[in-house]
Amino acid sequence: MSYLPAGVDNLLLCTDSYKVTHHRQYPTNTTKVYSYFESRGGKFEKTVFFGLQYILKRWLVGQVVTKEKIAQAKELYHKHFGQDYFNEEGWTYILKEHNGYLPIEIKAVPEGTVVPVKNVLFTVENTDPKCYWITNYLETIFVQVWYPMTVATNSRYQKEIIAKYLNLTSDSLESLPFKLHDFGFRGVSSVETAGIGGAAHLVNFKGTDTIAAICTARQYYSCDMAGFSVPAAEHSTITTWQKSGEREAFKNMLDQFPTGTVSVVSDSYDIYNACDNIWGKELRDQIIERSKTNGTLVIRPDSGDPATVILKLLNLLEKRFSTTTNSKGYKMLPSYLRIIQGDGICYETLGDILAALEKAKWSSENLVFGSGGALLQKLNRDTQKCAYKCSFAEINGKRVSVYKQPIDDPGKKSKKGILTLQQEGNSFVTKEEGQGDSSKNLLIPVFRNGKLLIDYNLDTIRKNAEIDILKK
Repeated sequence: MSYLPAGVDNLLLCTDSYKVTHHRQYPTNTTKVYSYFESRGGKFEKTVFFGLQYILKRWLVGQVVTKEKIAQAKELYHKHFGQDYFNEEGWTYILKEHNGYLPIEIKAVPEGTVVPVKNVLFTVENTDPKCYWITNYLETIFVQVWYPMTVATNSRYQKEIIAKYLNLTSDSLESLPFKLHDFGFRGVSSVETAGIGGAAHLVNFKGTDTIAAICTARQYYSCDMAGFSVPAAEHSTITTWQKSGEREAFKNMLDQFPTGTVSVVSDSYDIYNACDNIWGKELRDQIIERSKTNGTLVIRPDSGDPATVILKLLNLLEKRFSTTTNSKGYKMLPSYLRIIQGDGICYETLGDILAALEKAKWSSENLVFGSGGALLQKLNRDTQKCAYKCSFAEINGKRVSVYKQPIDDPGKKSKKGILTLQQEGNSFVTKEEGQGDSSKNLLIPVFRNGKLLIDYNLDTIRKNAEIDILKK
């Protein structure tokens, strides 16, 4: 028995209510509606385009219109409006003439491409003149690409910050892919959100505890294993030993996982006592012994001001374990000992923490980060001001450039006509009103008449999205 809401997989119901009435609102003899999607600005100057392929595979590929879905939509919309506004004739036409395959074409920039804001990212147009109304009926589902795109963008900007300090204070960037771990599964609104957002983070990093993310990357982006993790303690697995048994709880982690990396939350009571006495004295020999089998202990504080706590812990551990100085003059704990900061981590705090370490002459190599709600949930469509607008139509056989220009908000002015995205030098530019060179158009067909034309894999997307310091 399914407990999913009726219609949850019916594309005809995946739209805003008012769009159901829009087929009656276009000018008579409209035969083409052409719309585009862009980031109009926002928090970050550039965006990582990612997630359209998920939407296409999840919702649009194949026969997505059936007799049963039409009947279901008709019944629901009649009750919803109290009138028969649903375009039953139009959907039935798509079923009969196109076998339920959507008569639209989508052109998009390759996934993973990093594009400055205010540029077109993909376009949508109907391929059957009788189905002009469908282009913007689908806006609701298309605009949801804002979410994976924004997560990927937010994650990449954090990668740049970490890479900057790692390059400054470390001998290698080799550990960078695992420097920002995804702890966001519990902090998002649904399992589907975790999968989409978590996969977007994996465009930039390879560390995750969000299982839905690796499943999404496997199913929709052909990546057998996109992310990795290690055994780690939570407070319940420590506090059930009670305060008097904290040492035994820590030792149990080392005993249960004698090889490889293990992460242990250590702030249940007194993080400084835990590092100074339990880890630094009572279990010191076992920690060192584990290093002979590539064992690494990662100590996790989970409270207090991050920069302050981390520096105090590093100084305590320095007294109990030997340290070295790397070629750039920054202190390093032994390779078998690290700290992970998973509380309060976001784009705004990363730089301050790493700057504090750099000032104190500690290499950022000693530190790993984890992020949850701020990575996958503390975002919205306005973070990057994402919008989908009509820019071109054909009416009575005439080509018409379409745009909006609100008098009170110039930032919402939309683009006109047929659009192309072109590269000029090291920059991108959107050409409007058909003035672009189609041979240089970076928007390439990815979907046409129900069929996926390009199937991007995560490896390709990661290469497209790579930060400059690693490309060099």
